[in-house]
Amino acid sequence: MDDSEIGKAIRLLEEIRDGQKLQIERQAEALALQRQQLEIVQRQVERAERIQDRAESLQASSARLVSGARKAVVVLLPIVLALIAYLSWLLFFRFRR
Repeated sequence: MDDSEIGKAIRLLEEIRDGQKLQIERQAEALALQRQQLEIVQRQVERAERIQDRAESLQASSARLVSGARKAVVVLLPIVLALIAYLSWLLFFRFRR
C-alpha cells in the first residue's frame, strides 16, 4: 500500500468514526427525549389515578346521600299522604256541616 491508499483508508476510517459519533449523539438525544416523554406519561398516569380516586370518593358519598334520601322518602311519604288525607277529610267532610 502506498501513502495515498493509506491516506484514503485513514480518511475513510475517520468518516466512519465521525458518523458513529454523530449516531451516538443522536441516540443520546432520542433517549433523553424518550425519558422526558416517559416522565410526562408517568405524571399523567398519577394525575389520572388521583382523579379516579376522587371520583370514587364522590361516588361513594353520592351513594350514601341517595341511600339516606330513600330512607327519608320511605319515612316521610306515608306521613305526607296521611296529612293530605286528613286535610282532604277536613275540607270535604268537616267544614261542610
